[in-house]
Amino acid sequence: PDGSKVTFIDTPGHEAFTVMRSRGAKVADIAILVVAADDGVQPQTKEVIDIIHAAKLPFVVAMNKIDKPEADPDRVLAQLGEAGVTTDAWGGSVPMVKISAKKGEGIDDLLETVLLVAEMNADQIRANPDRRAIGTVIESHVDKGEGPVATVLVQSGTLRRNDPIAIRSEFYGRVRAMRDWKGELVDSVPPGMPVKILGFRVAPSVGDIMEVPEDAGALEKVKAKAVSQIGSQFTATKAQVKQDDGAGKKATLNVVIKADVLGSLEAILGMFEKIQHEAVGVEVIKKGLGNVVETDVDAAYNAPPAVVYGFNTIATPAATVLARDKGVEIKQYKIIYELIDDAVARLNALLPPEVVRTALGEAEVAAIFRTERDRMVVGCKVKQGSVAKGAKVIVWRKEGEAEQPMGEGTVDSVQVGREQVRDVYQGQECGVSYHGKEKLQVGDRLEVFHEETKVRRVEIQR
Repeated sequence: PDGSKVTFIDTPGHEAFTVMRSRGAKVADIAILVVAADDGVQPQTKEVIDIIHAAKLPFVVAMNKIDKPEADPDRVLAQLGEAGVTTDAWGGSVPMVKISAKKGEGIDDLLETVLLVAEMNADQIRANPDRRAIGTVIESHVDKGEGPVATVLVQSGTLRRNDPIAIRSEFYGRVRAMRDWKGELVDSVPPGMPVKILGFRVAPSVGDIMEVPEDAGALEKVKAKAVSQIGSQFTATKAQVKQDDGAGKKATLNVVIKADVLGSLEAILGMFEKIQHEAVGVEVIKKGLGNVVETDVDAAYNAPPAVVYGFNTIATPAATVLARDKGVEIKQYKIIYELIDDAVARLNALLPPEVVRTALGEAEVAAIFRTERDRMVVGCKVKQGSVAKGAKVIVWRKEGEAEQPMGEGTVDSVQVGREQVRDVYQGQECGVSYHGKEKLQVGDRLEVFHEETKVRRVEIQR
């Protein structure tokens, strides 16, 4: 409102972008906690509150959607209080502004409040513009025409064109050009300003600390790496939940991921980490930035079952033809949870049903009445529990001193006297119509159980 310049770092609200929200808190001076007046405090809201408190950031609460008929500000304030945030409306110290982003209401009040909080915390957020620049990489990608490009928020010092660039004591290139948020070329960038930098030899990783070194010649030059390797800090082992031991091996869906920017790739890998199941899992066999190319299709073809996911990218014509010829599926998405839902659906298709056995009882074969092919009618005495119509049985037989399982069968019907019954209990005698390949003998022990097949589902940890 008074001509002051404010840089906003907008982090996505979707649960997949937890790391992005944490990174945003690390580079920000002030946080704006946006809470919907109708939805109230959500799990992500509580997570952001924890992040703000951990980063010790001064913050403002913006209660959005105040114009909606179902808005309930008092309920939201109560929920915030339960989450450890007491606003000035309830006698606390955290400023709260009611806004409607849709109608543009309260935005000036919010900006004025942010500037007021900045003045109150000026000692903590003041930066020195007269030093070598240092900042944080907040986005990174490889542009087809411009090469490796990164958006950096300068946090101290002034960054100038032709300045050398260093990350982790390695020489990453030189500032060839800089563009501001409007895409216009600039020659110098003061603290607090985000800028798109061209001139990187290799695309840096999101979250990297970039600085202008004192002696660029003394730095080790970063080794060039392929686009598919960019973002290698999000290692495949993190998103790899394949189990290699002999017992209980997992069925694995192999995945190739190509994304537009590192933030998206990071979020997708983070969501795959949350898929936990003892029988199936995801293994990221290849990942990178840029369009889907032929080598991505080859990687999927050589590791079935596999799928190639493109997020905000396209597949080259050659890759599309190769995928068609080799029967490899390329799925393109612009919404992250739709991509994750597709992966979960594929995992569910790989998931075998779970068979649950519930013990019912035991019976001893006392007499053989009739023998047919795969069917017998026998007399039994129930030793414990019950014998029920439709139950399954395991036939146990003594051979010497040891008892051995001889086979499995089914109880087709149970009869007491001349009457068909559903169950017969311990101490009773009954006739059993048994269906199974193993021929029963007098003295055999029948282990009776109920078998239920349950469809298991893959779920993402929330």
